[in-house]
Amino acid sequence: MKKTMIGLLALAFALAIAGPALAEDPAPGQQAQDRVADQRKEFDALRKEIVKLKYVRAEQIHSILRAYSGQMGMITFQDSLPSIIVVRDTPENVDKILAVIRELDVKPADVLYTVQLVLGSETDATTDAELKNDPIVKELGKLLRYKGYTLLDATLVRVINRDRASVSLGPKAEFAMALMPDVAGDAKTPVIKTEVRLRQIIRAATNVVKEGKEFPAGTTIDVRTPIESTLNIKPGDRTVVGVSKLDGGDKGLILIISGKIVE
Repeated sequence: MKKTMIGLLALAFALAIAGPALAEDPAPGQQAQDRVADQRKEFDALRKEIVKLKYVRAEQIHSILRAYSGQMGMITFQDSLPSIIVVRDTPENVDKILAVIRELDVKPADVLYTVQLVLGSETDATTDAELKNDPIVKELGKLLRYKGYTLLDATLVRVINRDRASVSLGPKAEFAMALMPDVAGDAKTPVIKTEVRLRQIIRAATNVVKEGKEFPAGTTIDVRTPIESTLNIKPGDRTVVGVSKLDGGDKGLILIISGKIVE
């Protein structure tokens, strides 16, 4: 009898201790519901901003902005609206992301190039009047075998930084030049890294029959690239991009450019 009473007392004592703990520990289903409710509260507390970009596209800066986003943060955009980006995150993270957007979404620099296409001759010593006192042409006269220089064309090309611009050159538009700038350095000492390609377009002087088809005079029959280079230009400096012989004869092309950053 004593053993029975002792057992009952022990059971009652154990239930007295475990009862409050069991009452405080909700069922697994309730725990999941509570977690969902907490996450919903956290999500509802997130700040949402819709940002209209001016100069860059959303896809260009999306991966950079993700580095400043929190665990529940979202940065989204649609291909059909490339200038709109949607940010949803904690207020603190949204402030950081908006600050980064302000740094990235800035007007790109405009670069203004001055281009001269010069023809050098080993046999003709005549030099155009506008080239006689040109310091670069004078220096070329010391380095190259050309005796005379003729200005085939000169033009200005304005292009947005990291965009590509194309222009026709020559008396008969027989040359095509492409430029792409990439401004580097700081505001005090910028450098204009420039990709340059000059193509020569060979057109038929008379009617041409090719592969059984007749093409009229003026048809493009060949395209060559006499000059192609990437160079660094300090704003205001003039430089020779390249020199190339024409058809291996006594004449050669000389491409001279300068560049500056404009507001």
